[in-house]
Amino acid sequence: MISHILFFITLLFAKQGLTNALGGQVGVNYGRIANNLPSAYKVIQLLKSQNINRVKLFDSDPSVLKSLSKSNISVIICVPNELLASVSNKQSFATKWVQDNILGYYPLTRITAIAVGNEVFVDTNNITEHLVPAMKNINRALVKFNIDGDIKVSSPIALSALQSSYPSSSGSFKPDLIEPVVKPMLEFLKETRSYLMVNIYPFFAYEGNSDVISLDYALFKENSGNVDSGNGLKYTSLLEAQLDAVYAAMSALKYDDIRIVVSETGWPSKGDENETGAGEENAAAYNGNLVQRVLTGGGTPLRPNMELDVYLFALFNENQKGGPTSERNYGLFYPNEEKVYDISLTAVVPTKQNNKGKVQAPKVEVHTPSTRGPTAVDTGATVTTTSNGQTWCVANGKLRTEKLQAGIDYACGEGGADCQPIQPGAVCYDPNTVEAHASYAFNSYYQKEGRAIGTCYFGGAAYVVTQPPSE
Repeated sequence: MISHILFFITLLFAKQGLTNALGGQVGVNYGRIANNLPSAYKVIQLLKSQNINRVKLFDSDPSVLKSLSKSNISVIICVPNELLASVSNKQSFATKWVQDNILGYYPLTRITAIAVGNEVFVDTNNITEHLVPAMKNINRALVKFNIDGDIKVSSPIALSALQSSYPSSSGSFKPDLIEPVVKPMLEFLKETRSYLMVNIYPFFAYEGNSDVISLDYALFKENSGNVDSGNGLKYTSLLEAQLDAVYAAMSALKYDDIRIVVSETGWPSKGDENETGAGEENAAAYNGNLVQRVLTGGGTPLRPNMELDVYLFALFNENQKGGPTSERNYGLFYPNEEKVYDISLTAVVPTKQNNKGKVQAPKVEVHTPSTRGPTAVDTGATVTTTSNGQTWCVANGKLRTEKLQAGIDYACGEGGADCQPIQPGAVCYDPNTVEAHASYAFNSYYQKEGRAIGTCYFGGAAYVVTQPPSE
C-alpha cells in the first residue's frame, strides 16, 4: 500500500480557498485612509501570504477589485453613506451601481456581500430613513441580474444602536429606531436570508469602565466570568456578552433566526494617555485570542449553534484618520507590510519537543471546544522533522466517529476534496477506519484550500501538525 504521506505531499500545491468547514470565519477590514499604503496588488499578495481569505472594503475601488480578481479571496464591498439617498430614491441609480461595481468584476472577483452604508444611525447627515429602501433597491438589482443567491445585502450597525446592552439579557434597540428602521431592516434580512452586520469594540467599553470591567474578561483571557442575572448564562468574554445583547434585542422583536456577523472589531496598539488599555500587548492578546476563539468554533452562550464570523479591524495602521491616537493604530500591519505584533491567524497547534530538540512522534498539543486547554492526542503517526514551513491536517482520534464522519461527509461532498483514494478498493482505503479516512479527507480539503485560515477545523475534529503524517 502507498504511504499516506505521498498523497499529502502531492496536494501541497493546490489553490488557496476561503471557507472554514464547520467552524467560524476570520476576515480583515481593508481601510485606506492613509497616504503611505502599498499598492492594491501588493496588498493582495500580503493577504495571500498570511492566508487571509476574507476581506471587507469600505467602498468599491476599481483598482482593489481588479487586484482581487482570481485571488479566490471573498470580498464584502460597500455602498458609501453619501450615496444612500440616491440609491434609495432611484431604482435606476441602484441598478447602475450594481452594474458598475458588481457585474464589472464578478465572479472573477469573489464578491459575497454588499454593505449598504456603514453605521448609518450615527451619521451626522441624518440618512437613516434612506437605509432600508437603499438595501431593497440594491437587492432588486441583484435579483434582476440573477445573482441575489450569491451576494447578500446587509448594513453594519454600531453597538450604540442599543438602548440597553447590560446585562446581555436586557438588550434592546433604541425606541426611536425600532419602527422606522430596525424592524423593516430585520424583516428584509429574514426574507433574503441574509445576516446582520454589527461593529463591536470591547475596547471602548473597557476604556470607559476599566474600574469595573476586568481586562482579562475583555481580552479573552482566563477569568472567573460573569453570570447574567436575567438569563443565568455565564460569560467569560466581553465580546460574547455584547453580541448576545444584540441577539436579545432582536429576540425582543421576535427575530430569533437572523445571524450576526461581526463586521468590525479590534484593539488599538497605541493610544493617548487617557486611552486606558491601548497598547501592543493588549492588542496582540485581544486579536490573537479572538482568532483562536473563532476558529475553535461554537457560538455565544445565548446562540451556541451560531458560529462566530468576525472581520478584524484593520489590515493597516491608517495615518490620515482623525480623532485620538488609537484611531490610527488598529492595524495588524504597518504600511511597509511589517507586522505591528505577531499573532497567529490560523489554528496551528504546536508540537511537543523532547530535551534534545527532536519531535516526540506520537503526541501533539490540541485545543478542543470542550476543554479550551491543551490535551495530548495520540495520532499514532510516525513523523519526520521538516523545516520548510509545510503543514498537514489530521483527525482528532479522541472524538466520536460520528463527529469524524460528519467532517468526512463535508470534505468529500460540499468541500470538494479528492476522496477517491479512500473509496473501497482504492490505494488508501486501508486501514479501513473512520479516523484514517478522516485524516486523508481533512488533509485533502486543507491542502486544496491552500492551508487557509480555519480550513483545518471541522468542528473541532481536526488540527494542524508541522510534520507529515505517514502510514
